[in-house]
Amino acid sequence: MTAPILISPSVLNADLANLTGEIGRIASADYVHLDVMDNHFVPNMTFGLPVVERILATTAVPADVHLMIDDPDTWAPAYAEAGAASVTFHAEAARAPVRLARELRAKGARASLALRPATGIENYLDLLPEFDMVLVMTVEPGFGGQSFITGTLPKIRRTRDAITRSGGDVWIQVDGGVSRETIADAAAAGANVFVAGSAVYSAADPAEEIAVLRGKATDAFRP
Repeated sequence: MTAPILISPSVLNADLANLTGEIGRIASADYVHLDVMDNHFVPNMTFGLPVVERILATTAVPADVHLMIDDPDTWAPAYAEAGAASVTFHAEAARAPVRLARELRAKGARASLALRPATGIENYLDLLPEFDMVLVMTVEPGFGGQSFITGTLPKIRRTRDAITRSGGDVWIQVDGGVSRETIADAAAAGANVFVAGSAVYSAADPAEEIAVLRGKATDAFRP
């Protein structure tokens, strides 16, 4: 099964005082990536459920919500109920990741498991069918504008190979330092969903940048 190539710009590097307008600049994207941070799981704070609910009510771009928070078992289902197309929680924070993934799916959202750069995929390989996506963080979560960690590429490849062996339809997302210079390497390793914040929102024409990134990933992708 061929994985779709998808671009999900993060608003972390956008004008947070004008999110409706900023999301309008990426109307050609497949998703808008919303980073929810609580200043506990990561040393940064952004916004929470009320802001996400407002975004969902004012934009047609599907929301890809990335929860960098403590206790996602309690809080994640509310984002699915609010209408997020995809909800990602961290393996390091969830008490019962399979149960949480099943609850998110039951509420109509895609369920995604995120791994920090130093967290291995090995403990989750047998559980891959329980998730719709695995997010391999290619920087330490918490702040935008960081440099891509090339040491995460082998983990992306191991994850893709395991998905291929199982015959499942699980996407692999990468988040952190994704740009024209790095997206091909991530796609060649097997990633198919790309979170790009700085690269898109610092571009003179975000729509053109999205198209360029999608093209580079499409050309380089290796299942």
